[in-house]
Amino acid sequence: MARTTRTRRRGTATAVLLAAAVTASLMAGCTTGDRPSDDGRGQTRSRSQEPGPSERQAPTSAGPVLAVKIDNVRAARPQTGLEAADIVYAEQVEGGLSRLMAVYATRLPEAVGPVRSARESDLELLRQFDEPTLAFSGAQGRLLPLIDRAPLNAESPESAASGAYYRGAGRAAPHNLYLRPERLIGAAPGADALTTGFRYGAAPEGGTPAKSRTVRFPAARFTFTWSADRHGWLVSMDGTPTITTDGERIAAPTVVVQYVKVRESRFHDVLGNNSPYTQTVGSGRAQVLRDGRVFEVEWQRGSATDGTDFTTADGTPVNLAKGQVWVVYATA
Repeated sequence: MARTTRTRRRGTATAVLLAAAVTASLMAGCTTGDRPSDDGRGQTRSRSQEPGPSERQAPTSAGPVLAVKIDNVRAARPQTGLEAADIVYAEQVEGGLSRLMAVYATRLPEAVGPVRSARESDLELLRQFDEPTLAFSGAQGRLLPLIDRAPLNAESPESAASGAYYRGAGRAAPHNLYLRPERLIGAAPGADALTTGFRYGAAPEGGTPAKSRTVRFPAARFTFTWSADRHGWLVSMDGTPTITTDGERIAAPTVVVQYVKVRESRFHDVLGNNSPYTQTVGSGRAQVLRDGRVFEVEWQRGSATDGTDFTTADGTPVNLAKGQVWVVYATA
């Protein structure tokens, strides 16, 4: 895939984040009420309230997709802006917990969050897009140079335009960092930026009728329940319905359960727990949930710059339903 060259602010951001790593690790980097993560190492400055008008800047021009790392422990729910994402990826993190990456291309919500830290496997996943913008709160200190060298625009609170990030009221850090997407990328780039390889259209033949499907991580679970009224799969996480701060129940027209290799990475959190690496390049089996049915399919992604193809056993491409897609990476 061809790559474009864009001006980045990551060099300064990396230096600041590295300098802040030691002191930040003493801050609230562990997930409240759940198992710890490494977020403290890359924790950004704290704001007790939203920035005032004097801090705000005009939006920039539209560009590639925006990917936002979103907190997914109980203390972070309900999340904000999740309903506007074109794709929501669910991956494992330390302690068997889960974290989300929401990808925005066709529309931008007013705010997204809570924003949390990046992982090494995010870099491989994001290579399918052309110079995507990654919004994240920070990262493990030794991972920051890899993020800086990756073909993406890394935007932490230190590097982003003033007013793009703010601390929300009513929640304790680190579960209160939010992003205003328009102040980061200006406008939604459009569906053409979604270079995932996904195909949309009529459902394939066959499939098995299903009322619900549950995917379990070691310390988290996702349940998708078919709603004919919403014509989508109602999302529940850890046994609780997924409702945004606007009171909207998330219902995804398509859910992909993709079985992948999840191995140990080179990185650990502040307590020594290994950060899992979700390997999204390769091939394997998957299940596509749409229209109240489950379709057994195969997935293939030849290289990091490729999208992912879903096919039936005879090689026929499988269409997804139009609208939001959830991709849950389950252990093969």
